[in-house]
Amino acid sequence: MTKNLPAQLWTPRSQEETVKLYADWAENYEADVAAYGYATPGRVAKMLAAHLPEPSAPILDFGCGTGLSGKALADAGFTTLDGTDASAEMLIRAEAKGLYRALFKANLGGVSDAIRPGTYAAITAVGAISLGAAPAALLTPLLDRLGQGGLLVFSYNDATLIDPAYMQVICDLQVKGHARVLAADYGPHLPQKEGARGSTVYVLERL
Repeated sequence: MTKNLPAQLWTPRSQEETVKLYADWAENYEADVAAYGYATPGRVAKMLAAHLPEPSAPILDFGCGTGLSGKALADAGFTTLDGTDASAEMLIRAEAKGLYRALFKANLGGVSDAIRPGTYAAITAVGAISLGAAPAALLTPLLDRLGQGGLLVFSYNDATLIDPAYMQVICDLQVKGHARVLAADYGPHLPQKEGARGSTVYVLERL
């Protein structure tokens, strides 16, 4: 199995460039990340299961890509999954997995009005809010789509963890009383990829 990842994957870029990157990558995405031992989807699903013991609770898989994150959620026992992604090419592959109740295209860097407040018990974002993908500020509107007590479970990879803008948003949400961190766990992300071996999975509760 070859090991290929797009050059400069975790670097700032325009939204248009990011959409093109994932469109071009869609066909080989799963094989490429599997070659590096991609572990974060399973860790996010496990963390959510530890804090949401209701397998039928509706979950939005934000930035679902080809559906690897949805498969991890389904493997963890969750049965009511919707997904959204900015890449139509990725969504085609997610739909083929047959895991999602509904899938819809998102605008990169924003949260669609189709995500109505209080619809979901939890929103997951596996690598979707990170350096080179969606901006840190997206955490706030995602939390706004949850009702009180709703959970936002997301991951920051190594490159994102050292970016002060992404870390500041988590601090600001707590200081403003918008959310509290229920858990934060550092572990493997792409363990065979230098510079991207780890990620922290966070669980935020909407207050």
